[in-house]
Formats: sequence, structure tokens, C-alpha cells
Amino acid sequence: MDPAEASLAVARVKPGADRVRWLHGDATTLPALQVDLAVMTGNVAQVFVTDEDWAATLQGARGALRPRGRLVFEARDPAREAWREWNREQFFSRTDIPGVGVVESWADVTGVAGELVSFRQTFVFQRDGAVLTSDSTLRFRSRAEIESSLAAAGFAVDDVRDAPDRPGREFVFIARCAS
Repeated sequence: MDPAEASLAVARVKPGADRVRWLHGDATTLPALQVDLAVMTGNVAQVFVTDEDWAATLQGARGALRPRGRLVFEARDPAREAWREWNREQFFSRTDIPGVGVVESWADVTGVAGELVSFRQTFVFQRDGAVLTSDSTLRFRSRAEIESSLAAAGFAVDDVRDAPDRPGREFVFIARCAS
């Protein structure tokens, strides 16, 4: 499930995509499901900047899980202040994408207000010089705040681990339906 139709279009043409049921929407619009595992990838837990949106997302995931089903997701550790590296000098990448050509990209922080960090990602397509930008805001919740919100949504935290490819930078939460 993804709220971005463009992301689903990309996913649908990948090898093996025909074995997946792709849904457009978010956790609050899930159809009736009973699954063993729900996963939020790519630090998506941080896009829910209000307590209400985060609680609704957790409730949606909880409603789709079987009893004792698990929810797994990662979130950046706010103590690491990852956003301090979000600038052109440290975040620049140049990627040659088949059929698209070379794309340069970077991020720049545009504001920090408490737990909220706003930033702009810039993409420059070398083929035609097109420049695309995307503005976003993420919420950096503490581990204790996330654990508390999971408990309020009916989850028990089984484990909190380091991301294997980013040790010390992110929390990986493994939670299960408490009843």
C-alpha cells in the first residue's frame, strides 16, 4: 500500500510484481485484511507529523493484523541529528538511471522546529536540464515517545534494534498486537 500512485506504477513493473496485490492509499484506508506482518519502510513512520495522523496510522495497521501479528518499521534516532548532514556537500549523489540518464540529487534543510525538520530535495536531470524539487517535513520522535504511542494503539514492543546497514542511526521497532 502506498499513497503515491507514481511509486506504485514503478513497483508494478518490477520483476515479480504480478505476485503482489498493490493498493493505493494509506493505513487508514486499508480494506478488510488479516495479515501476520505489516511493514513500514524508508522511515515512513516519520512522515506522520501530527499525533492524530500517527495514531490513525497505527490503528489502521493494527486493524489489518491478526491477533499477535507484527508491525515492523524504522525511525531515525533524533539524538543523531541526521538532518545536519542534509546539505548539498554531504548529501549529493549522481546516478546513471537506465532509460533516464544521469540524475544529480541532494537535500537541504529548510527549517527545524522542535521535533519537526523540513527539507527540500532537488533532482537535476542531465539529459534535458530539468530540475524537480520536493519539499517535505519529518517528525523525529524519541524512542520513548514511539514506544508509548505503540502501547496506546494496542501494541507490545518485542524488540528495538539497530538498522543493520545504519547502526546507531535508526531504531527498528518490532511490535506485536498485544491481544
